[in-house]
Amino acid sequence: MVKQLDYHTINEIFSRFEAAEAEPKGELEHVNAFTLVVAVALSAQATDAGVNKATRELFKIADTPQKMLDLGEEGVTEHIKTIGLFRQKAKNVIKLSRILVDEYGGEVPASRAALQSLPGVGRKTANVVLNMWFKYPAQAVDTHIFRVGNRTGIAVGKNVDVVERAIEDHIPAHFQQHAHHWLILHGRYTCVARKPKCAACLIRDLCQFEDKNL
Repeated sequence: MVKQLDYHTINEIFSRFEAAEAEPKGELEHVNAFTLVVAVALSAQATDAGVNKATRELFKIADTPQKMLDLGEEGVTEHIKTIGLFRQKAKNVIKLSRILVDEYGGEVPASRAALQSLPGVGRKTANVVLNMWFKYPAQAVDTHIFRVGNRTGIAVGKNVDVVERAIEDHIPAHFQQHAHHWLILHGRYTCVARKPKCAACLIRDLCQFEDKNL
């Protein structure tokens, strides 16, 4: 059973991540806070690449809540129909755009509670926006982070909320801003689900994964 790693080991892990890529970036394309909210909301049960392909043309004509409302639900649907659950997502995009116009003057609020009140926006989406746009050290735990956290011992927990708290509690403060991006990228490209690329891993000597593929 994987145990939670100690502070010094985690500090070394993130020092290596930082040395390899000092400023990790999210892969969802956006031009402002609003398009980031929409992109992250659309990414549920979809790949970032698939969302980017669908939103490139959408964001050229609708990069504000009002422009999205002007486009209308049918227009949004047409742009995002290659994404899973596109009909419900189109409804949510229009609903959240209306709320942003009516209640927030067309601006995206820098509040987790306010963000989570928007249709189609959960805690993970809110945390991504808070982190990427407002530079708040929020931790958005997706399937990659949940897997990496538990497999390595960086952040051990039975559900995403526990893993989120484990990240906040155990990762040194000076790494918190970029922590979730380092973990996502590590899970997406190295510590993959079925056959992790342990031989190419920066932290293989510190990781607690028993079935290391060397």
